[in-house]
Amino acid sequence: MSIAITLGEPAGIGADILIQLVQRAWPTPLIVLGDPDVLSARAKLLGLPLQIKETEGSEQTPLAAEEMYCKPFSFPHPVTPGVLNAANVPVLLEILRYAGQACLEKKFDAVVTAPVHKSIINDAGFYFCGHTEFFAKLAKVNRVVMLLMNARFKMALVTTHLPLKKVVDAITQDMLTETIEILNNDLKKYFKLKRPRIAVCGLNPHAGEGGYLGDEEKKIISPVLTALKEKGLDLQGPLSADTIFMENADVILAMYHDQGLPLLKLSDFHHAVNLTLGLPFIRASVDHGTALNLAGTGRADARSLISAVKLAIELIHAVKEDKQ
Repeated sequence: MSIAITLGEPAGIGADILIQLVQRAWPTPLIVLGDPDVLSARAKLLGLPLQIKETEGSEQTPLAAEEMYCKPFSFPHPVTPGVLNAANVPVLLEILRYAGQACLEKKFDAVVTAPVHKSIINDAGFYFCGHTEFFAKLAKVNRVVMLLMNARFKMALVTTHLPLKKVVDAITQDMLTETIEILNNDLKKYFKLKRPRIAVCGLNPHAGEGGYLGDEEKKIISPVLTALKEKGLDLQGPLSADTIFMENADVILAMYHDQGLPLLKLSDFHHAVNLTLGLPFIRASVDHGTALNLAGTGRADARSLISAVKLAIELIHAVKEDKQ
C-alpha cells in the first residue's frame, strides 16, 4: 500500500507542509512527486531535518520520521518561495498527469494533492479550473463530485469552479441526478453508510420561497429528488441554505461553491479535506490555497494535509475490506 503526494505550486507552501508532514513516521509509504532540490532548499530555509530517498516507483516500506520518498521531477527554472514562475508550469502539470495515470495503473493506492495556483497555470497557456476537473478528464469519467469534510460536516457540491452567472444554466435534472447518485454510491463505498442521509440545498434564497424567489426548485430540484426517493435514496429538500446545517444528515449537497463552503471552513478550517468522488481511484487534497505569502516563513500549517493523508489511508483500508 502506498500513497502519491504531489508537490503542488513549487513557490507556494506545498513544500513547507510536505516537510512538516514527514517530521513524523507514517504507517503507509508516502511518495512525494516533486523536485528534490526544491524540497531540500525549503527544508534548509525552514530549519527542519529532511533526508530524501529518491525512488522511481511505489514503495512498500514505510520510512522513519524526517525521511521522505521522492520521485524526482525537476523544474527548469529556480524556485523562489512566494514568487510564481509560469515557466515551471509544464512540469507541475506533468506531475499531476503522472499521479493520475499511476493511480489508474494501480501503482499507487491513492493520491493526495498539495495546492496549485490556477491563475499561473492559465497564464502559462494551459486551461485549468481545478484538480477535480483535471483528474476527471484524465480518468475519462463524465462527472465527479467534490466532497469537502471536517469533523463536523460533509459538504458536497453540484457545481464546482464556475462563475456564479453560469451556475443556473449548469444545473439540469440529468446533471443533478448523476451528482446525487455518485454521492450516494461513494458514501456507501468509502464511509460504510448503508443508506446515506443527504440534505439538498435549494438554489435560491429560502429554497425559492414557493416560486416567488425563483422556480428552479420546482422545475429542476424537486422532480429529481422525488424520482430518486422512489428508488430508495434518503433525501431531504430542497431546503433553505441558511438553515440546512441544522438538519440531521450525513452530508449536505450545495448547489454552488460559495453556498456551503464558507460555513464548513469557518467551523474547522485547518482540518478540512477535499475528496473527489466518482473517480476510479482515491484522490484527497488539502482544502486551502498556495499561501504564497507564507511560503518559506515557517508559518504554514500542515494540519489539512495531515488530515488528507489520514483520510486517504482510511479509505484505502475501507476499499480493501470490501474486496476481501
